[in-house]
This record gives sequence, structure tokens and C-alpha cells, in this order.
Amino acid sequence: MAKRPPYLQHLKSADDLVTTYGAIRAGFVSLALERNRRATPYVEQARALKVAASQVANPAELLNVRELQPAILAAAGVSDKAAGHLQAQDKLEAIQGLIRNFLEPAGANFVEELVFRFLLTRGDTLGGLMRNVGGVLAQRKLTRAIISTLTLSGVPYHWMHAATSVWAAMSDDDADIEIQLRGLNWQKGRQQRTLLFNLTVPFVKSNVDVCLFNLSPQKLSAIGQVAPTAVIAMGELKGGIDPAGADEHWKTARTALTRIQQAFATSGHAPQTFFIGAAIEKRMAIEIWEQLEGGSLSNAANMTDAEQVSSLARWLCSL
Repeated sequence: MAKRPPYLQHLKSADDLVTTYGAIRAGFVSLALERNRRATPYVEQARALKVAASQVANPAELLNVRELQPAILAAAGVSDKAAGHLQAQDKLEAIQGLIRNFLEPAGANFVEELVFRFLLTRGDTLGGLMRNVGGVLAQRKLTRAIISTLTLSGVPYHWMHAATSVWAAMSDDDADIEIQLRGLNWQKGRQQRTLLFNLTVPFVKSNVDVCLFNLSPQKLSAIGQVAPTAVIAMGELKGGIDPAGADEHWKTARTALTRIQQAFATSGHAPQTFFIGAAIEKRMAIEIWEQLEGGSLSNAANMTDAEQVSSLARWLCSL
């Protein structure tokens, strides 16, 4: 008897993949909340800047407050990235231009002018950080679904801290670790399973959103020496919720999945492939469903549907 395709555990037709209006609305609310969360440090910095700058009598005296120079430079419109390419004299000229052209004309309100301009630059920084926030939120959601599957099954795991690449054992208090996590490791029987996010795989010659290997983290440390047969599954994760960008997200994912399949074409090994998207329109859903039925895609799920994500997570843990 033929084994039932894994996607049929949570999908009955292409219609099940289509993102509902309610899910789109909830997605935009989640993005707004995340934007506010990420904006909090900049707001607090602005408050601190206002208090410190209020201690000087006039704008020119700001040049003498050394600890405020990075913030004043930001108020001058120079981003942190740009500041790294400037000489000390260039930075001084930018600050002097800010004082001469904007702070001194503001008169007694120069501190408010300084703070407003600081927030403008930091707002631009936040905008850059928010461009991929949909993908970040999607990664967290999938991570939590996998952790929940492992925990319910009584399978211990280790997780890799994104900032340090250090692996840590699971703990009873795992709240919010998905915010800091980039990888998971567990055992399936006597075999190791390691899942990594956003990994550049040499033989695929590009970055892959989600990779599942049958190796330990230690053996994966030299990714350039990993054989194609070590790959169990690879997937694309697109968390953008705006319907206007849905088609473009799928085109990017489809190209990446095709590249993965081509990379393994001559190896004699074909890993499982999957797609998880937040904004899936009807036409996209039909194409994804056709790939599922044709076998070129192993599994798929709509990120806004918790049951679909949980089902796909269970599938990944079973491989």
C-alpha cells in the first residue's frame, strides 16, 4: 500500500493554502506590535539624549559633550553604517552643519530639534530592520512548533544561540528562546538531527532558509565538507504578509527550490523539499498544490494556520 503524502495530513486542496482576510489582518497587527517592540530602545535613547542635551546652554556646547557625539552624528543624518566609513574630520563637519543649519535657528527649542532629528535617523534604521521582520516572525513560529513537537514527544534537544553560535541544552524554562535561536539538534533513534536556519550551503551555492541534516552540530561545523547525502530536507520560509508581495515571494522561493533540486540532480540523492508562506494567493496555491501532487515539492503549509504549521513541524521531526 502506497504511503500517504505528508501534506495530506493538513491539506485537502489548494484552497486550504490560501491566506484568509482575517489572517492577513492579524499578520499586519503582529508586524505593528513587533515594530513597536523594536522601536522601544530608540525611544529610550531619545529620552536619554533629551535629558543629557538639556544640560548645555546652547547648541555649540554640544561639541564639547564627547559621550553624545554618536547620537548627535545620528541627528545629523549619518547612519551607524555610514559613520564607519567617515574620518573624524568628516564627522565633525556633519555635526557642525547640523548645529549651524538646524539647531541654532531653532533657538531655545534646539534640544527638541536635536531629538526629532535623531529619531528620524533611527526611524530609518528601524525601517531597514523591519524589511525582513516577516521572515523573522515566521522562523520563530516554526521554531516554536518544532520545539513543542519534540517536548510533547519527550525528545530532549539542544539549541544554538544565534549571536554566539553556542549550543545549549533544553531547559524547563524555554520561553522566548525562539527569539535568540538559529538552530536545533535532537536524536531520532540513534541518529542525529540538526536543523539550521539561513545557511549558505556550498553545493547549492546559495542561502537556504531551513536545512535539516542527519549530522551532529560538531560535524556540521565544517559545512564545506558536508556531503549531499547528509541533507534530509530543505525548505523556503516566506513570512511577508502583504498580499501585494505574495507572488514575488513565491517566485523567489520557487527559484530557490528549483536550484536545490538541480544541485542534487547528479548526486543520486534527493532531499525532501518544502515551502511555508504567510501570504498565499489563489493562483500561487494552485501552483504549489500542483507541485505537491507532482512530487517536486514534498510538503507545504500556510504560516498563518497554526494547525498546518504544527503538522509540518511533526513531519520534519519524523524524518
